[in-house]
Amino acid sequence: TLVLPSELQRGSPRPQEKSDTGPVFQYVGQHRKPNHKVFVWGFSFTGALGIPSFVVPDSGRKKPRKYQLTPYRLDTAEQISSAACGYGFTLIASSTKDTSKLWGMGLNKDSQLGFQRSQHSRLKGYEYVLEPSPVALPLAEPLQTKVVQVACGRAHSLVLTDQEGVFSMGNNAYGQCGRRIVEDEVYSGSHIIHKIEGFSCRVVQVACGQDHSLFLTEKGKVFACGWGADGQTGLGHHNVSPSPVEVGGDLAGVEVQQISTYGDCSLAVSRDGHLYGWGNSEYLQLSSVTEATQINSPRRLPLKGCGKIVQAACGGTQVAVLNEKGEVFVWGYGILGKGPKLSESATPEMIPSTLFGRSEFNPSVAVTRIRCGLNHFAAVTDQGELFVWGKNVRGCLGIGKRDDQYFPWRVTVPGQVVDVACGVDHMVALAKSLL
Repeated sequence: TLVLPSELQRGSPRPQEKSDTGPVFQYVGQHRKPNHKVFVWGFSFTGALGIPSFVVPDSGRKKPRKYQLTPYRLDTAEQISSAACGYGFTLIASSTKDTSKLWGMGLNKDSQLGFQRSQHSRLKGYEYVLEPSPVALPLAEPLQTKVVQVACGRAHSLVLTDQEGVFSMGNNAYGQCGRRIVEDEVYSGSHIIHKIEGFSCRVVQVACGQDHSLFLTEKGKVFACGWGADGQTGLGHHNVSPSPVEVGGDLAGVEVQQISTYGDCSLAVSRDGHLYGWGNSEYLQLSSVTEATQINSPRRLPLKGCGKIVQAACGGTQVAVLNEKGEVFVWGYGILGKGPKLSESATPEMIPSTLFGRSEFNPSVAVTRIRCGLNHFAAVTDQGELFVWGKNVRGCLGIGKRDDQYFPWRVTVPGQVVDVACGVDHMVALAKSLL
């Protein structure tokens, strides 16, 4: 393949030549930070990829690029440590103590990226943000506080900090931002970034469903707020909850280590390796404990033959869990990853480890992270390789073509993938440079 000069320039910075006067090998040494790079792909016309020239071609390119079918490097000056993909928008965060630590790009009609002031008027905000733009959090101590994690839903966002709790922005029509619902509130051009109160102790993880939010505290308790029509808040009713309430049911007295949601089904993994679920079960997500299409209170899901669960991922219609051996199990409805014949399963199906690169030469390959978008899956291995499968909505899989993918397929990302965020029609990967 031809390497164009522009691609060479975009690559990693090269060590400087050693000379008597110049600096010596800037990029090597024990204390150098890993060179994290950000890659984006999928549908570009919302601006969610943060590459303006794809949407509005610059003089060098004739035509806009609607779909980016392979990973494309997003130039960011900062070390990005967390990313989240909403429905047509993206948040990325750096764990730096600088004032800029959070950037948004893409659809902003509900101010899910905060107020993005337009150049023409101080009062009007941008409804589409085409490149990563700083989001100013109302922090008491901006230089001391770090952003730990971001999460994005259909039209709202959550930002978790290490010292100042959780902030929310965007659409709050169902209380998903953890604040009082205001009748006929206008979300476009809104300046409201709300600090969510009411947790028993420090929050260590946040997750956004379509229109609800989940929070995990350091003591292993789960809190929820937002839209509850499918029981996805797990609070024992189907109403909206404008402020976070502790989730009970089978989770009472259980210490949770991880939470996951993206559509209207919610999952929690306990520290002793069990899986709990609540919310929508129209697609058999929770059929191990119910024949109903929804549950409004957490139930422990009896998973046979899956071993000790360490992580769960929940999409719109499909579920994946990862056990301590690095094996992946899937169920629900859609393209599950075991070929075109399996489109529905009520019980966990193991995806053969050979599909994630395990072989005679690499007998110990294990998956270390799993993620779900609305209709697709992603898995990262301990070798830093990224595998994807599922519905290839608008090219979101990054495999170089528009076809759906029925088995896990490796995405070519330069460097070692550390983490990945899945959306509806786009993805973001954080990778470590091998140089």
